[in-house]
Amino acid sequence: MILRFKHQSLDLSSRTHIMGILNVTPDSFSDGGRFHRFEDAIAQGMRMIREGADIIDVGGESTRPGSDPVTLEEELSRVIPVIGSLTQRTEVPISIDTYKSEVARRALDAGAQMINDISALRFDPEMKRIVGQYRVPVVLMHIKGTPKDMQKDPSYDDVIGEIAQYLRESIQLAQEGGVEKERILIDPGIGFGKRLVDNLNILKNLSEFSILECPILIGCSRKRFIGGILDLPVQERLEGSLAALAVAVMNGANMVRVHDVRESKRVADLVDAIKRVD
Repeated sequence: MILRFKHQSLDLSSRTHIMGILNVTPDSFSDGGRFHRFEDAIAQGMRMIREGADIIDVGGESTRPGSDPVTLEEELSRVIPVIGSLTQRTEVPISIDTYKSEVARRALDAGAQMINDISALRFDPEMKRIVGQYRVPVVLMHIKGTPKDMQKDPSYDDVIGEIAQYLRESIQLAQEGGVEKERILIDPGIGFGKRLVDNLNILKNLSEFSILECPILIGCSRKRFIGGILDLPVQERLEGSLAALAVAVMNGANMVRVHDVRESKRVADLVDAIKRVD
């Protein structure tokens, strides 16, 4: 559970760690356009660090349901200046949220220290080689389909078992590319090709993924299933996001990927304290 970066390590067994979401896109489902401008992105990244983020995850392409991919050049123009600036301002590790190997390579060269790949190295066959070559931590996420079509009637016979098998195969794929297992985190992919009931099952049974012997990352923040249950628009889903986060932490999440860092850290710290009681 020791996640090693170039200049530091994070002990993921000591407490729940916080990954702050920094979308430098005009069209992300929750905050699209808010941090598209360079100055706004840097200010938000530094704000999340002050509020307690352990990692900042920078993304330049929306992967909301129904979204279309952006060009390589557009994604690079969005993320590389932000990553370069943040790494000069902070020692907090910067993660690049991408499934494109060239974006990952350029981001790592600009100072990023981690890769968050929604495709678990499957959309771009070169990605596993990049991760192995640079020896950085990587998040392998489960997705059913692609962002464009993933919510078109997804179905499972055994949602937990099928996700676990996909992630098991993804871990093997990563290792074949030279990625050391201790650098791998797994993410069951809340909202990525899942029905509302599937998302709830993942949260309820999250501990079952511990069989894969990798740290578990979970991202529930402001997602559609919360709005579906509470009948609330995306800007009013804070309480629901925090409730889902608390359940995830209680059931074994080692890291949570969030928009609202200050509030999420407070909840995670409280649940961690409860878990430590004998």
